[in-house]
Amino acid sequence: MTDYSKLRLLAIHAHPDDESSKGAATMAHYVGLGARVMVATCTGGEQGSILNAQMAGVPWAERDLPGLRREEMAQAARALNVEHRWVGFADSGLPEGDPLPPLPEGCFALQPLERAAAPLVQLVREFRPHVILTYDENGGYPHPDHIQTHNVSMEAYRKAGDPDAYPGTGEPWTPLKVYYDRAFNVERFIALHEALEERGFQSPYAERIAALQETDPEGHRPPVPRHETTTKIECPETFSARDDALRCHRTQVDPDGPFFAVSSDMQAEVWPWEDYSLADARVEISVPETDLFAGIDPDARTTSPRKA
Repeated sequence: MTDYSKLRLLAIHAHPDDESSKGAATMAHYVGLGARVMVATCTGGEQGSILNAQMAGVPWAERDLPGLRREEMAQAARALNVEHRWVGFADSGLPEGDPLPPLPEGCFALQPLERAAAPLVQLVREFRPHVILTYDENGGYPHPDHIQTHNVSMEAYRKAGDPDAYPGTGEPWTPLKVYYDRAFNVERFIALHEALEERGFQSPYAERIAALQETDPEGHRPPVPRHETTTKIECPETFSARDDALRCHRTQVDPDGPFFAVSSDMQAEVWPWEDYSLADARVEISVPETDLFAGIDPDARTTSPRKA
């Protein structure tokens, strides 16, 4: 039987609120099993705006949105009972327009890889996670901070165990597995959409499903990496904690919005998992999996990573 009290999980995210919409129930699930779980947030979300209309006109939100978002992040971490660290970079924002405007000078997405990855390598060497959760090479969606989060996560996964890499950032530590989050996979949305319609409820997911399934004039799907699910973590007992954490981000998440269109009980019946794609493993594995720590001996440690 696995002793989860000896295991550590690090989830690396771009902005405050990403941790609550991607893998939050999984993190709370493993905390409940006794594992140490930490969220690393790469930026402070400084370029964000108020996305929940109910918060418009709230003095703190209007006066100091970044400060309020930091407080929201602290509340969400408490809701999930996870540890949290700010990596310390400035939000790049999501450029819009034609042509696209330049990204802000000095922002996270414009940092050279080694400079952007160094504090994360240091965190990995300090926290010593066995498993890392992050985004795929498209960032889950093509926000420059999400793509950079993928870049630095994979750099830390590859290099944190190399004693010659990133000198001065601590003793080497080699994570054993890294996963891409698949919280927004189309299969899940289709299942929830059909469940709502079968029960006579209006579904908010039709437009999202259509966008994820659209093709170009030649019949090709969008040029987005489509990693298959290898790992399903059954965690319906922590769906309510996930919802609580999402509601903590009240400037970003509408409590009456699509995140809450399906009750926890219905989700537990229809899609009681959170989904991941195994990107790399340094231990023997067999997929499909039902445990992020499958194949890991919590008493083992390696410091000579193979190339991911």
